[in-house]
Amino acid sequence: MPKVLIADKMSDHAAEVFRARGIEVDVVTGLAPEALKQSIANYDGIAVRSATKVTAEIIAAGNLKVVGRAGIGVDNIDVPAATQRGIVVMNTPGGNSITTAEHTLALLFSLARQIPAADRSTQAGKWEKSRFMGVELTGKTLGIIGCGNIGAIVAERAIGLRMRVVAYDPFLSPDRAKDLGVEKATLEDLLARADFITLHVPLTDQTRGILNAESLAKTKKGVRVINCARGGLVVEADLKAAIESGHVAGAALDVYAEEPARQNPLFGMEQVVATPHLGASTTEAQEKVALEIAEQMADYLLTGAVRNALNMPSLTAEESARLGPYMDLAHQLGSFAGQLTRSGLKDVCIEYEGQVAALNCRPLTQTALAGLLSPILDSVNMVNAPVLARERDIDVTETKHERDCDFQTLIRLSVTTERGPRSVAGTLFGGTKPRIVEIKDIPVEAELGPNMLYITNEDRPGLIGALGGTLGDAGVNIATFHLGRAAPGADAIALLEVDGDIPAEVLARVRALPHIKQAILLKF
Repeated sequence: MPKVLIADKMSDHAAEVFRARGIEVDVVTGLAPEALKQSIANYDGIAVRSATKVTAEIIAAGNLKVVGRAGIGVDNIDVPAATQRGIVVMNTPGGNSITTAEHTLALLFSLARQIPAADRSTQAGKWEKSRFMGVELTGKTLGIIGCGNIGAIVAERAIGLRMRVVAYDPFLSPDRAKDLGVEKATLEDLLARADFITLHVPLTDQTRGILNAESLAKTKKGVRVINCARGGLVVEADLKAAIESGHVAGAALDVYAEEPARQNPLFGMEQVVATPHLGASTTEAQEKVALEIAEQMADYLLTGAVRNALNMPSLTAEESARLGPYMDLAHQLGSFAGQLTRSGLKDVCIEYEGQVAALNCRPLTQTALAGLLSPILDSVNMVNAPVLARERDIDVTETKHERDCDFQTLIRLSVTTERGPRSVAGTLFGGTKPRIVEIKDIPVEAELGPNMLYITNEDRPGLIGALGGTLGDAGVNIATFHLGRAAPGADAIALLEVDGDIPAEVLARVRALPHIKQAILLKF
């Protein structure tokens, strides 16, 4: 009989679910790390919220099969360490959506009418009616950065309040925006028009510090900011300066760059409403995520079924060994295209030719899709990637070709965005080594490393020297250099592996070189 430890406080119904399914369960909360390390060997699974840290040491001390997070964020779980030991890590990505959206609206009202400050003043025996002059929400423009599950709920509620809603989300299709009743906008347009801005995106390299001094300067004077997503999305010192200058009228925050937030640059400001990460803190949400994680863990322990896994492909043991190298190639192709995508995705097509066409390609398609969506969306894996694509009206097709091709095996990923089509293709060298062989119909042979510089340019003499000189002068070493062109003097591509990151100012100098159209740093 499998045995599970519930290590954090959650609904009693979670334990009841395990027992009803024939799984032995212990509920022991508040364990110190050393005590957890000593007892973890007794369990096949552990269910946690955010308090218990499932570290690499804890993982190494046990024989866990599954770690379940009752909630979304897995910052308290060492996912790479779990993956290395073959442990499935699950979460409940949809359980908190309504609760977090409602907390956003609560902060929206509190900010518009200065309710917290008015409450403190009134309870202190003052009657400062003229001091607290608020603003109406009706007729105002709400700018939503990130229009996924939570952002869409906020949009629906805001429209009910007779607000105009504009949304910035590269993966929001025009049809989906129309269904929601929102206007899709660029980030610059949203910043310029919004009376209120609310954030609902994951914290990634692309979104970190998305509201900073530069972006806040582009906002309408008197804008108000709400953040119930992730603290690192806002540069707190820049927001403080914008409030002090009078450009930003106020902010309402539920999340912070460092948590628990005992101190913060924004604390003590009259224009700031602050709550201690309460977005998911309702009875209903906690009940829902507890039941969901118990059901998911029980399904996996008893039947092997996987739902909402962050690190586990839906493969049998036999398929896993055979498809492993193809999985790596598919993920690289998806990640390559995803990191280059700067506008809404309309459709995705994954084509298989040669030997790979005879295999079970569904896991490969899901892996490519996960790689494609991962640069912009949080907690994407091959299990939930198709669902996320459907929610955004992204049409996904899989095609197998029996025709002969130039390679024994070939995978081509093509995407259509609002700016037009794009494709990338790859193969396996020696049956195990992923290799890019074509980008936008231009032959380019390249093995992808951790840091790649992708450049599109006009095929002109001297460009390679100028590029190498610019990087060399900045101390950036080139590990590999791959070139391709459509025709002499036509469009060309350069794909470079570099030793380490490229500073922003150096990348700006590269982009300023003559004949260069695009230069993007890619991470693999």
